[in-house]
Amino acid sequence: MKSKTTLPFMIGIPALIWQALFFYIPLLITFFSSLLHFTEEGLFLGFTLEKMALFINPIYEKVWFSSFCLALSNALICLIIAYPLAYFLAFTGKRFKNILLFLLIVPFWTNFLLHVYAWFFVLEKEGFLNIFLKSIGAINEPIHFLNSLFSIMVMMVYYYLPFMVLPIYFALERFDHRLIEASHDLGARPLQTFRRIMLPLTLNGVRAGFLLVYIPSFAEFVIPELMGGDKQMFMGSVVSHYILGEKTASLGAAFTVISSLILLISALFFYWLLGYLFKPRKSNA
Repeated sequence: MKSKTTLPFMIGIPALIWQALFFYIPLLITFFSSLLHFTEEGLFLGFTLEKMALFINPIYEKVWFSSFCLALSNALICLIIAYPLAYFLAFTGKRFKNILLFLLIVPFWTNFLLHVYAWFFVLEKEGFLNIFLKSIGAINEPIHFLNSLFSIMVMMVYYYLPFMVLPIYFALERFDHRLIEASHDLGARPLQTFRRIMLPLTLNGVRAGFLLVYIPSFAEFVIPELMGGDKQMFMGSVVSHYILGEKTASLGAAFTVISSLILLISALFFYWLLGYLFKPRKSNA
């Protein structure tokens, strides 16, 4: 009997070891690297907050604000697109549901750089988008979409959208559709049904999807670098700049720690805010 209860734990031990070695220990190394103080000769002098204090600067505050706006915009746009899409997959797709889910997931089977280069061909001056806009008479001269905030947002939404769709879809899969019919029978309008019944009951899926998009978007480095042409600085860009430097790795660790605290606080705030906005409220009647 004892072996049956310990078997699941024994199976999970390799995953726990892997997580400790490649997640928790690197986090601890990063944290302590931001606090350790050495002389130029390599002598240990103790712990200091001087490295972190260097980043209390309007320049870096602007970087954090830009990263916050990028992550929040991406999460909100993905949420607006993903909820109707997940609803369609859960309730309307029916026999084509598995095919549609397959089409949603299949881009993850290809290399990420291929996705970026594919969007290059779409957004470049002689690309598909400019050709299409010219053909319908919307523009006379090609628009330079690349190396702009627009191209960054297009790529961000494209790449992170499945992370928002899937949690909401699984929440809607467990949703009892008879509740919608009951709401309509009681005289509720569609918007009231959506606001008071569907959203509260799928809140866990919305929260999970929002955080799955918001958190990695805050520290995104590759997409702004490739699609934005390195014209704007975001958190990931600053971290890579310091970490890859010969003598600035500890500064990169300090910046990472501060950025992680900002990310954690903002993520917890949005977790609470989504619950506050979408939780069911008692009727005054």
